Amino acid sequence: MKPADYPEPFHDLVRELRRLPGVGPRSAERIALWLASAKDARPLDLAQALRHAAENLRSCQTCGFFCTEEFCEICRDETRAGGEICVVEQATDILPLERTAFFHGRYHVLGGRLAPLDHVGPEQLRIGELLARIKIEQPREIILALSADVEGEATTNYLAEILTPAGIPLTRIAHGLPAGGGLEHADPLTLQRALSGRNPVRV
Repeated sequence: MKPADYPEPFHDLVRELRRLPGVGPRSAERIALWLASAKDARPLDLAQALRHAAENLRSCQTCGFFCTEEFCEICRDETRAGGEICVVEQATDILPLERTAFFHGRYHVLGGRLAPLDHVGPEQLRIGELLARIKIEQPREIILALSADVEGEATTNYLAEILTPAGIPLTRIAHGLPAGGGLEHADPLTLQRALSGRNPVRV
């Protein structure tokens, strides 16, 4: 007689959980066990929330942030129009900046950063959309808020080269951020200092 094993639905659940970033085999099994056995797990509510998010969340057509309509709440806010555009790598980078309550401009999500080894070039990022926005919106400043690692620096330098001819003041956040770190790991005070201490970008 072969040893007992979990039923197939459990293995299916573990397999799907392992697709989540940062979830390894052991973590996936622990989460699956909790969902299957804990009294307050409410897995059907979780499944419904996941389905609701998948069906309703989309990317803002202007900036790339999360929204449920054509444009996000930030881009619909007329009080933010005509000010600064803060360029970030991912939509998740906007939330920590918003929590500082210090920045009152708009954002532009690149959707990543230049990474030639991973075949990510300018064409794979939302750089063309950024250039089009600048022509239409004519912001008073463009702030580059990218990660302080090799790929982030390369992306910042590339953007500086192509944005400088537009004649709009171009700055980057002061790096009170740890080397190799991203915005999602920084606390609000560090981000506020980084925004307030931003420096001109020189080509």
